Amino acid sequence: MLSLLTEHPLFCALVLILLDLGLWRLISSHGSEWKLLVRVLIFALFSVLLFNEGLNPMEPAPWADNVPLHLAATGLQIGWWLFGARTLTVLIGAVMMQRVGHTGRLLQDLLGAVIFLIAIIAALAYVLDLPVKGVLATSGALAIIVGLALQSTLSDVFSGIVLNTTKPYQLDDWISIDGTEGRVTDIDWRATRLQTSQGSMAVIPNSLAAKAKIINFSRPSNMFGVAVSVQVSPHARPNSVIDALERAMQGCRQLLDTPAPSVALKSSGSSGAEYEISGFVASMGEKRVVRNQLFDLAYRHLQASGVSLLSSNETGAPANLSRPRALLDSSPIFSTLRQEEKETFSQNMTLQTFRAGETILEAGEVSDHLFIIESGVVTVTLTRHGTPFESGRMGPGEVIGEAGILSDSSVPAKFAAKTFCALYRIEKTYLKPCLDARHDISDAMKTLLDYRLHKAQSLTEEAPVVVAKKGFLQWLRNRA
Repeated sequence: MLSLLTEHPLFCALVLILLDLGLWRLISSHGSEWKLLVRVLIFALFSVLLFNEGLNPMEPAPWADNVPLHLAATGLQIGWWLFGARTLTVLIGAVMMQRVGHTGRLLQDLLGAVIFLIAIIAALAYVLDLPVKGVLATSGALAIIVGLALQSTLSDVFSGIVLNTTKPYQLDDWISIDGTEGRVTDIDWRATRLQTSQGSMAVIPNSLAAKAKIINFSRPSNMFGVAVSVQVSPHARPNSVIDALERAMQGCRQLLDTPAPSVALKSSGSSGAEYEISGFVASMGEKRVVRNQLFDLAYRHLQASGVSLLSSNETGAPANLSRPRALLDSSPIFSTLRQEEKETFSQNMTLQTFRAGETILEAGEVSDHLFIIESGVVTVTLTRHGTPFESGRMGPGEVIGEAGILSDSSVPAKFAAKTFCALYRIEKTYLKPCLDARHDISDAMKTLLDYRLHKAQSLTEEAPVVVAKKGFLQWLRNRA
């Protein structure tokens, strides 16, 4: 081996370059530290071979009479400069990634380009013995021409430097750039890439992002704003509308308590009044679900207060309908009743009110009546490992106590009033014969009961205990 190094040092230097290129691709990205160490060792060995052979990269090759040998030596000297530039770039990149992370990649690329430019100029000056001033003058003129041709690209590069320096957003932030909303997946020297909520990829040039209005939804962290606007008749009393929307707001469990959600009148005119519910959720993925839920809750609670959403084609319920009669129309279970049946039902419904915090139905209690929520928010509480927790909230039109009506059984949930609630009560003695005659309503109530029992079971069942694997290696670790 030593004889090979002494007899054919130039050939061995070429083999080292090829070995570096091969190992750089073979070693996986998980072994980045090993890759860096191997590259530094190979470059050091490559330098030792060149200097021992008398090839100083600061001087032209010494064998001008032997053309093949002179060309090979010149190529290895130029390779030394490029090899050194690449090694230095990798070292600087590793240090920058540890200190500033992914956002320093743009600066790393620009610094690497400068290092390679210096290495090329040095190779031209020292190895090829070319006049550097003339080369620099030519390259300066060429740079002007290229700069004029690549104005937009250079604008993206310098804008990228500004964005990486000021850091208005980072990787995995949810942002909006001039109305384009998405999660930041990559920031490079030319553009910022966003993954939109539709799953598509938006590529925004850095020059456009630097000039645009940027909204970062991820700062402060774990808090994302959500708002829903509704329009009602200008004749509706504002206090009634605000009370109904506040109950709708309390019916949404995903809204954060701090900062507290709020209801505000945005605008009012002869054509209608616009109100807005605004609050915050803990993750970006909840925004769409919460927005839809808030709108549905606002519709139901406004309807329970006798206020309808503003529409160009108002087809509201007749004004002579009583509240129990209108509640049956809006109920998904009793809406299939005929008109005369609804009239009879509404005459057998009794209004009952509950203050905030008052229990409506205890867990395990067999109910002899059915409640239909007329207004307010009802909280549902389950128990897991002896600890009660809130599993859901209910609003106008939903029913309570169907288990006792259908099968003289109960559900493991406690129902209590979160706000002041008004519920209409239907006794079992009246409702049971009606269910026996109308199987469609009975089936709908059975489906609802099965869903609630399944959900309660899934929320309260114990998670499987993961048994730690026991083996010889684990035994040795425990004894260490």
